[in-house]
Amino acid sequence: MLDLVEAAPPPRAAADDRPGPRPGIPAYHTPVFVPAHPRSVVGTGTDGRPARVPFIVCELFAHPAHGTVAFAFTTLDGLVAALGEAQPWIAGSLGPLAEGMDERGVTVLLDPRVAPGEANWRPEDLAAHAREVRR
Repeated sequence: MLDLVEAAPPPRAAADDRPGPRPGIPAYHTPVFVPAHPRSVVGTGTDGRPARVPFIVCELFAHPAHGTVAFAFTTLDGLVAALGEAQPWIAGSLGPLAEGMDERGVTVLLDPRVAPGEANWRPEDLAAHAREVRR
């Protein structure tokens, strides 16, 4: 997936009269790496039988000044440095992420400084999660 992000062409300028980003505000289509992981629920398939319905969950964090926040990093190295190499993630664009989170009352912090500590995910957590998803 990282290859796709790196190979993506730069975003084109808006074809209408919308202004560009203000100074200090990242562009809407800024690529970001977001802590997230797959989940699933048991639902009903089109044939009426039980089926797992997969989806992606963006991870949220508690912040002393901003309440519930989502982290977004402009580099994968930044995400790994902050949350550890086992942290699952998705790649997306900052604008749609911020809009979706704002609808839920969540603030997005771009390239946050994270206090050193125990990683959110460890390799053994990923292995356990993979076993659970395969059931």
